[in-house]
Amino acid sequence: MYSYFILHFVLFPGGGVAVGTLLLIEEDKYGLYSNLLFKYFLAEGIVCGHDLFVASAKEHPDKILKELPAPLLDDTYGKELGDEAAAKSEDSQDSMKIAWRYQNLPKMEASPTTYTKFGHYYDVSKKMSPELCQSVKWHSFYLHEELSFEPKLKAWSMNSGYARLLQSIQKIISQEGFDGSDPQKKQRNVLRIGIQSLGSILWGDGVCCSDNPEDPHSLTKFLYVLRGLLRKSLSACIITVPAHLIQNKAIMERVTNLSDMVVGLESFIGSERETNPLYKDYHGLVHVHQIPRLNSLICDVSDTKDLAFRLKRKLFTIETSLFAAFS
Repeated sequence: MYSYFILHFVLFPGGGVAVGTLLLIEEDKYGLYSNLLFKYFLAEGIVCGHDLFVASAKEHPDKILKELPAPLLDDTYGKELGDEAAAKSEDSQDSMKIAWRYQNLPKMEASPTTYTKFGHYYDVSKKMSPELCQSVKWHSFYLHEELSFEPKLKAWSMNSGYARLLQSIQKIISQEGFDGSDPQKKQRNVLRIGIQSLGSILWGDGVCCSDNPEDPHSLTKFLYVLRGLLRKSLSACIITVPAHLIQNKAIMERVTNLSDMVVGLESFIGSERETNPLYKDYHGLVHVHQIPRLNSLICDVSDTKDLAFRLKRKLFTIETSLFAAFS
């Protein structure tokens, strides 16, 4: 049974989101599950003692931080998941014997059969305590407030919202000691950058409104400059993008190429799969479009990219989807 960060451990050998890289999440149709992953990333940063930078044009960052899931710091819960996963794996192997036509297919584990401590688990039914949230240093960027201070800022030949955001990120990296090129006397920390629903109309971008927007290059220029900032700093970034609303597929292809990792979420809400008995145990699929190639020409490819997720009462889990092999 995969938690969000176990997903990275499986897909990206070595585990986690590497410092200096960009993870792009293609939002599900209603943004429910992508928003949850976004909050998981920030919550893990708080538990690990990392600094945070939260940017949004949709929700105020203060509200986002107040809604982070509470960590399950009791290690016994993770071990219970490991025992449950081992039992489920044995059942799946027994069921495979019934269908002789599938016996030559590669064996896939629906979940890891042994418990490995990696990252933390979170209870989505509870909110993180204010004391824990305030235990780390965090910075916020709310577009509507920022534009009211300097509404006509335009740099790097992109719209003012993106330019203002880049300026803020660059300032934090430089002034707070995250610039990897500058020697630091104090102990270094990692900056986690989270940007919500980038490319939406709320950011002043028209890529979601037309296949031929007035300014089709602002988003890709932003990602190009951002990636340069990440590469020379002690930071890691997650961005959610409403890819299903971007009408020009060429723009989305460029966005993908400018990211290190790209993962898409497909929710079953409102689709035929919601009532299909084949998918009854799941709430959606995880599509791995791109995995990182760090300091190499090729990347290590995982055994399977067919993943599904489900939201239980307390836990969001990601598992290898056996049915994807037969579809």
